Amino acid sequence: MTTPEIATGAPAIPMHTSGPAQAGVPATVPAPGAHRVPHLQFGFTGGAGSWLWVGIAGFFVTVLTLGICYPWAIVMTYRWKTKHTLINGQRLRFTGSAPGLFGHWVKWFLLCVITLGIYSFWVYPRLQKWIVEHQELDPTS
Repeated sequence: MTTPEIATGAPAIPMHTSGPAQAGVPATVPAPGAHRVPHLQFGFTGGAGSWLWVGIAGFFVTVLTLGICYPWAIVMTYRWKTKHTLINGQRLRFTGSAPGLFGHWVKWFLLCVITLGIYSFWVYPRLQKWIVEHQELDPTS
């Protein structure tokens, strides 16, 4: 493409037609009528008391099962985080389940063992992908 584009895919109008761009000045501005991203208002309502109980429970679940139930601790943590997160006044909801994560966890563990730990670099991005895919806006809030 000959015209630079903004992340929305809309054509952009160059600000500088000759010479180098000035420091701190963007090289392009959105074209007239380009799609604008709506303003999002984020909020968080969690407190130390409820987080403490989630942390303690996650710790004991993990330690007492020698790490086997770590996926349950992850799900408890993200359920708490999303329950207390608001976007434009609407609460997030975590839809993932510990048994659903456990299957992935076993697969990732075995791949790490087989590859002598090399696959561990892929575990965190895969876990984050799973977490993000299991979040949604709560229609009841």
